[in-house]
Amino acid sequence: MLLWLSTLLSQFYHGFHVFQYLTLRVILSILTALLIALMCGPGLIRYLTRYQIGQAVRHDGPQTHLTKKGTPTMGGALILIAITLSTLLWSNLNNRFIWIALLVTLGFGTIGWIDDQRKVIYKNSKGLSARSKFFWQSLLGLGCGTFLYFTAQSPAETQLLIPFVKDWLLPLGYFYIIFVYLVIVGTSNAVNLTDGLDGLAILPTVMVSGALIIFAYVSGNSTFSHYLAIPYIPGVGEVAIFCAAIVGAGLGFLWFNTYPAQVFMGDVGALGLGAALGIVSVLVRQELILIIMGGVFVLETLSVILQVASFKLTGKRIFRMAPLHHHFELKGWPEPRVIVRFWIITVVLVLCGLATLKIR
Repeated sequence: MLLWLSTLLSQFYHGFHVFQYLTLRVILSILTALLIALMCGPGLIRYLTRYQIGQAVRHDGPQTHLTKKGTPTMGGALILIAITLSTLLWSNLNNRFIWIALLVTLGFGTIGWIDDQRKVIYKNSKGLSARSKFFWQSLLGLGCGTFLYFTAQSPAETQLLIPFVKDWLLPLGYFYIIFVYLVIVGTSNAVNLTDGLDGLAILPTVMVSGALIIFAYVSGNSTFSHYLAIPYIPGVGEVAIFCAAIVGAGLGFLWFNTYPAQVFMGDVGALGLGAALGIVSVLVRQELILIIMGGVFVLETLSVILQVASFKLTGKRIFRMAPLHHHFELKGWPEPRVIVRFWIITVVLVLCGLATLKIR
């Protein structure tokens, strides 16, 4: 929106041309989303508190979590609003990648909103049934994959990039649709499983999004993509604006979500943010790199899968409790220690992911 306005005003004053630079708009997108989150956060927390939209706590979990009962939740709506407004303000709205990223994020956020609403407002402990949730997630994931496959403008958009391998892309054919579905739905649920401690999920999301800004920028730049031997995808550079909005909104939310949290994001935020990471990795063709950088999300998900499988097959548990962060809590780690150590691991993994740009 503001890009269009700056283009119009540049006819009268050439200084407005500065807003054509993607790097400047990335910075402005971060700051805008951050400002929106910081300004609207206190009001949202007061609203959620007034209407008693509070977190329910499992009694079979760590006893330290019992004090969190009633903490306002569904704060992820603040993140999605900040992301959407900042993206609409600073991105090129004629870019199809921007609309795909926004629609997928808001679609999964809506699923989370309905689930939270039923659990917290209508006191239905089951929320949205697992079958219904899976159906709508699958519908969105498959719909996105189908759209991207049939609107692809170059072969590179539907080929798999293998990390550390130069000048070789794996053609996926129609399997691309299933692959996109698995990435988006898998990442969405992985972030949701990780969102169990104050700030545990949001900062890794911010760090991974920050790295994806770089991947989007170089993938959309013919010079840099050629130099780094990665696929050039015209127009995908604009996705950096969307990633920047995630960074800004996430940092703004962390201001209120840091230990001890004043508000939780709920499924509306976790499912939406996870889907956002998934769709961005698909658009910039870095799905396998997302597995590396989002290693914390992967480990949390694997811990749940292994725990369930072990209990069903042998009747024994591998971990004291799943997801993994609860296992460490029950071992005696204070919550802040678990959170910060998971953050540190994410920093290392994100750096490893960025290193793949040059190590080929």
